Amino acid sequence: MASYLARRTAGIATLLLIAACGAAGQAPASQPQSPRLHAQPRPVVVFMTDFGIANDAAAICRAVIYNIAPNARIDDVTHSVTPYSVEDGARFLAGVTPYYGPDVVFLVVIDPGVGSARKAVIVKTRLGQYFVLPDNGLMTLVAARDGVEGIREITNPKWMIGAKLSSTFHGRDIFSPAAAHLARGDDWQSAGPEISSLVQLDLHAPRLDATGITGEVIALDDPFGNLITNISGREFQQLGYAIGDMVRLRLGERALEVPYVRTFSDVASGKPLVYIDSRGRLSLAVNQGDFSKAYDVKPPATLVISRKKPG
Repeated sequence: MASYLARRTAGIATLLLIAACGAAGQAPASQPQSPRLHAQPRPVVVFMTDFGIANDAAAICRAVIYNIAPNARIDDVTHSVTPYSVEDGARFLAGVTPYYGPDVVFLVVIDPGVGSARKAVIVKTRLGQYFVLPDNGLMTLVAARDGVEGIREITNPKWMIGAKLSSTFHGRDIFSPAAAHLARGDDWQSAGPEISSLVQLDLHAPRLDATGITGEVIALDDPFGNLITNISGREFQQLGYAIGDMVRLRLGERALEVPYVRTFSDVASGKPLVYIDSRGRLSLAVNQGDFSKAYDVKPPATLVISRKKPG
């Protein structure tokens, strides 16, 4: 009986010890810590193309990445960039990159020159982000803003897949495996030789003078049909307009007066407006409508805005 009571007392003491450790947020010394507490962060690949979603191209590229870097996390920006539009790709890339930190790999395939002499490159910016893409101007806006630390041409066959490269699907054969090697932690300098410069887009800056500003409609904010311009909010403010003013402008040959407001609902449904969008650009929209269709405007289109009349 005494032996039974001793064993029962020892058992109760053990249970109390386990409970006390749990209440303190600590596992008993005999229990291993959860491996999640020591897990390394997953490498991130941010993926953008003009492939569309009606085919298997983006899925094949993701499969290539996972085969080389199984632990990678792939974030999709969009696969609906305007087909062949390097300008739209550069704009989207510049818009999304500030929201990611260093060591992220951006995989971008908008490549109207696929199979030609254009280079496939890896670019590292001074912020420590990596970009795997064709050298066709996609880096123009990011490089101007963030600076470039180095550029490598992808020539190492070990950073590619397939015994014979396709002349039309370098997204699968070159760019995706190269992005995966970076995500896996391979030395980016082994991808190929260093090069000194990148192809730059010929972007037209707005022209400000005594009469107003001349800019350009550069894109549509799909699917809404809002017009995105190359005029910054700061440049527009130099014309003297305040919220609530009517803005005098000309789109192509059409003259309009459109209210300058803070947001869409500041005008009635179906009415046009001028506003500064979330990326700081002057834009035109129709509240709950499609400005592009309503006014038959497609980029590129010339936009002239007159200065506000005094008084």
